[in-house]
Amino acid sequence: MISMNAQLFRTRLAIATLVAMTGAGMSTSALARLTLDPPKSRMAQATPPLQSTPGAESKPAAPAEPSTTGQRPQETPPQPARPDADAKDAGAKPALPPAPAEKTAPPIPAK
Repeated sequence: MISMNAQLFRTRLAIATLVAMTGAGMSTSALARLTLDPPKSRMAQATPPLQSTPGAESKPAAPAEPSTTGQRPQETPPQPARPDADAKDAGAKPALPPAPAEKTAPPIPAK
């Protein structure tokens, strides 16, 4: 005589085997369909040949190179980001806003 636990085990094992076999069959079927009949949306489409712009023959190919020497201009000396005290008194405004004050959190109490 088979006990109730063995009977329940065999039933659940049969159900699990059936589910696994169904999943394997479905995935095999889908893979076979893709292999034998690839979908049309997966095909690559060739791009049309390039066409030149109308009037391209009369236009220059590239802009002319700028005539810079790579040297820094000497007429204008570098200016500081923040004017000195004399300039502030004369009415000059700083180029940058004032730096924010450093914020500190209250100390963490020791346990």
